[in-house]
Formats: sequence, C-alpha cells, structure tokens
Amino acid sequence: MGRIRVSTVINASPETVWEEVRHIDRHVDWMADAASITFRTEQISGTGTSFDCLTKVGPLKLTDRMTITAWVDGKEMGVEHQGLVTGVGQFTLAEVMSGQTEFTWEERLIFPWWMGGPVGGVVGGLLMRQIWKRNLRVLKDLVERGSSAA
Repeated sequence: MGRIRVSTVINASPETVWEEVRHIDRHVDWMADAASITFRTEQISGTGTSFDCLTKVGPLKLTDRMTITAWVDGKEMGVEHQGLVTGVGQFTLAEVMSGQTEFTWEERLIFPWWMGGPVGGVVGGLLMRQIWKRNLRVLKDLVERGSSAA
C-alpha cells in the first residue's frame, strides 16, 4: 500500500479554501493528473456522491471511480477509490493562523499487480507526491488570487 501525504499553507480562511475545493467538478482546474470528471450520481456534492475521474500520468490513463465517504463543510472531504487503483483519501483543512489554512491531502492507495503491486505503490507514491505538490501550488495560487480579488 502506498501512503502519500502532502500539505501547504494557503493565505485564506478555511471557508474560502473550502469554497474552491467543494466543487468536485472544478478539481480538474488545479489537479494536473485529473483530465476529466463525470458524475455517476445526480448529487454533485456531499457524502455518497460518486464520480469517475479520468486520471492521466504521463502516457498512463485510467478511470478512477470514486465515492465521497466524508464531507464536513470547511473541514474535510474523504473519498474511496474503487478503480484499478483502490484505497482511500482525504482532504483536511485546518486554520493555522487567522486567515491561513493548512490544506492536507493524504491517500492510501493499493496498486494492482500489473502496476508493480507494493513496489509500484512505492514508486507510484513518489511520483504522485511530486504531482500533488504541484497541484497544491496551483490550488494555493488559485485560492489566493480569488480571495485577494474578493
């Protein structure tokens, strides 16, 4: 199982950060590895929301079927991965100072045998950590530009 954890401090309140993150369909705006999102449920937010995310890393493309398992406005979004790569993930938001939010992204993923199984999890985890660090830089910029314009 590959465990991946990245975080950043965003110069905005948890409520402001959440206003961007809660829109699942807009995750493609800040996630380089998320090519498209297609909802499988009528609901598009909250616990129970299910969607397919076309994930692209280099030449590798796969559909990641996900279901939201936790949803606490302004604090947490949890997800279960049910595609070729399985596991669980979570975004957490915590106020670190007035007007600043620590945004943490943590995943525990299981890679199939043809992707190297546990070894693939280690290598994939290192690669995904770099991609997700970049994703958080984009999210930080997106939120901070939006909050400064408000």
